[in-house]
Amino acid sequence: MNKSRFDKLHVKLFLVIAGAIAALTLAAYYVFTASFERGFMQYLNRADEVRLDSMIDRLSIEYARERSWSWIANDHQRWIDMSRDALGLPGPSEQTKGQVQERALPRRDTPLTIDPRLMLFDRDRKQLIGRLEAVSLAVFKPISLEGDTVGYLGYVPRPDVIASIERVYLQRQRVAFGSIALGMICAALLLAAGLAYWLTRRIRLLTRGTHALIGGDYDTRVNARGNDELAQLARDFNTLATTLSKTQHARRQWIADIAHELRTPLAILRAEIESLEDGVRPLDKTALDSLSYETSRLSRLVEDLHTLSLSDLGALSYYKEPTDIAEVISDVVDAQRRAIEDKGLQAKMNLAEGLRVFADETRLSQVFANLLQNNLRYTDAPGDIHITSRRNAKEVLVHWEDSGPGVPEEDLPRLTQRLYRVEGSRSRAGGGSGLGLAIAKAIIEGHGGRLTARASPRGGLAIDIALPVYDGNNGHG
Repeated sequence: MNKSRFDKLHVKLFLVIAGAIAALTLAAYYVFTASFERGFMQYLNRADEVRLDSMIDRLSIEYARERSWSWIANDHQRWIDMSRDALGLPGPSEQTKGQVQERALPRRDTPLTIDPRLMLFDRDRKQLIGRLEAVSLAVFKPISLEGDTVGYLGYVPRPDVIASIERVYLQRQRVAFGSIALGMICAALLLAAGLAYWLTRRIRLLTRGTHALIGGDYDTRVNARGNDELAQLARDFNTLATTLSKTQHARRQWIADIAHELRTPLAILRAEIESLEDGVRPLDKTALDSLSYETSRLSRLVEDLHTLSLSDLGALSYYKEPTDIAEVISDVVDAQRRAIEDKGLQAKMNLAEGLRVFADETRLSQVFANLLQNNLRYTDAPGDIHITSRRNAKEVLVHWEDSGPGVPEEDLPRLTQRLYRVEGSRSRAGGGSGLGLAIAKAIIEGHGGRLTARASPRGGLAIDIALPVYDGNNGHG
């Protein structure tokens, strides 16, 4: 099914960013326009009030002199002149001052903003001056003389009638605000388009890299410039790609090593059986012992692989209980005392008494047995094995050292890798599978401890083990 264009991330980003900015711009336009118009109208109305008060004072003074409204009711031009003079608008007196300019330029009437809305009423509210159709809209302001109301000045408020220069001014302001809002919306569209493209361009690079990883190309990398979240995501992607590449290489190497380890005893078994079938070798105790040895070797290898597989799955079972670690080590060494002596080695132990850990005794015995088998395979005679144990604040420490030959410094971190064995003195000639230290490390870590390898001051290899000390409060597992 084809995806809609609106399902694209860059389209969504564009619509969200542009829509948000456009909505804010339109909201700001309406708020600013309404606020400006409201403030402008309030200003004009206050100005009108001041001007009307001035007009009322003039009318009151003239009425006191004439004692009637006939002086102005029958003289419309005088009403206009008085209105202009009271409101500060150009009148006849100013025209005489500008006769030279009027001869040179055509006369333009000054647009009046208030006097066309003015009306004059007597004390009985009878209209004397003004437009009849505006009476219903008029607001009456009393004209007083010596405390007595002698007439009313009527006017139409601006919200009801704005047909002068103020309307033009407000319209121009609306156009100006509208132009600004339109420009901001256009800028928002450009900004949203650029930002959406910039963000999704980096995401598209990650997408292409992810597709490459899915296709098995673990050598792909993406450019991780900057320090923002997308740059960090790109660096994490590159780390993931590197990890997958190493994992793939390790898996291939693991399969190749397993095939090699299985091939050797199987090849020997096959050769032995074929020689027996062909009558080359007699079926005697020596032949049976050889077949039994290779079968046992193959069984140990399969069992070790099974143990590591269970450890990887978290399914390696432990039956933990308070265990004296000195007793476990002593039992393992005593069981192999004859083999140690036959190899020409000496086992020296300096074990602190009463050091207990919460552990599976059988699994710990397996760890120490594997370490001892390494000593028997790789330590040259005459040599020695030195085992010590002690305690710090929270851990029981076991140091398992042997004499030469040693292990190169660069190989020490890899000794606990599966099927890894050092070339040279500690090589496959010893007959090991390269799984013993890997199994030992997995078991120790399953007990919440650590196993590390280092060079022994005795010239060989030292294995350091740290296990949480049992204080009576350890959990059960």
